Amino acid sequence: MSINKVLVVDDSATDLLHLKKIIEDAGYLTLTATSGQEAVEKARAHQPDAIFLDIVMQEMDGYEACRVLTRDAATKHIPIVFVTSKNQKADRVWAEMQGAKAFISKPARQEDILNQLKALQ
Repeated sequence: MSINKVLVVDDSATDLLHLKKIIEDAGYLTLTATSGQEAVEKARAHQPDAIFLDIVMQEMDGYEACRVLTRDAATKHIPIVFVTSKNQKADRVWAEMQGAKAFISKPARQEDILNQLKALQ
């Protein structure tokens, strides 16, 4: 699978811009969303090659967005990577159960993001 377009989802403007910059500087086209609901809508409309998704958000959290995306025929093929401050073992297990391919703890390091993008290729 070739990764060209990445959807970055976080309700924190600081974290969103940090992730967006890392991914764009690596040469990827980057879309952004600030809620789980917006992520679902943008994923359906723009069909990104990967989604980097926060868990703790208003309106629709990352777990719910992941469930919706992985159960929708139009988006279930898109790999989802959680990038979150929730880093307990139970959070990782729950993320996997929702269909996430990987889990990165905040603060997200450039090396971790780039390694994950390579792993998804």
